[in-house]
Amino acid sequence: MDTPFPIQILTLFPEFFDSPLKTSLTGKAIDRGHFEVGVSDIRDFATDKHNKCDDLPYGGGAGMVMKPEPLVGALEDAREKLPKAPRILLTPQGEPFDQTIARQLADEPGIILTCGRYEGVDERVRQHWIDRELSIGDYVLTGGEVAAMVVVDAVTRLLPGVLGNQNSVADESFCDDTLEYAQYTRPRSFRGHDVPDVLLSGHHEKIEQWRRENSRRRTEKRRPDLLDE
Repeated sequence: MDTPFPIQILTLFPEFFDSPLKTSLTGKAIDRGHFEVGVSDIRDFATDKHNKCDDLPYGGGAGMVMKPEPLVGALEDAREKLPKAPRILLTPQGEPFDQTIARQLADEPGIILTCGRYEGVDERVRQHWIDRELSIGDYVLTGGEVAAMVVVDAVTRLLPGVLGNQNSVADESFCDDTLEYAQYTRPRSFRGHDVPDVLLSGHHEKIEQWRRENSRRRTEKRRPDLLDE
């Protein structure tokens, strides 16, 4: 088997990842060696006896800021483990994470994910020890752990062998700038609502045409911005 795709997560709350990394396809893919996830506790790199990782912001203001010493220590330790992996900060100020970026990251030799907390990280860390900043949406979370797990899930499902049917990756929403077509399964009729006849016809060309048209109509209605792009 090829070398597992390596992921290193830096966080103040490593216990957050205990359950998600053991669940469903993610847990199975890790057990099968398709990828591996290391979780580093940023507090282990604190430089004082109280393991302090945050402090008041210079200039005043609400909240706390993540200190540079422990965070840089964790980043340097991760870089030693994964010398060619991009160092990514999860932050509301980052570029919007999408399927294109997920594919880009799946082609990297690994990724290092840094979970922001509080009012954010010291700007010097952002400027000199981070390669890329990502946001999963225009809203604010209590921390970057949820965002990191979103990135892990989106990226690793693109790795060879993770999905049972790899064709699923090539035939889903955002792969061609449209939303996926409507899906149906048994029963044929449910409470007066029937499956479209074309899907039962066995005529593959007509089915593909229906799916393309359905996909485009759905995109025009729900996400016209994708077609504009």
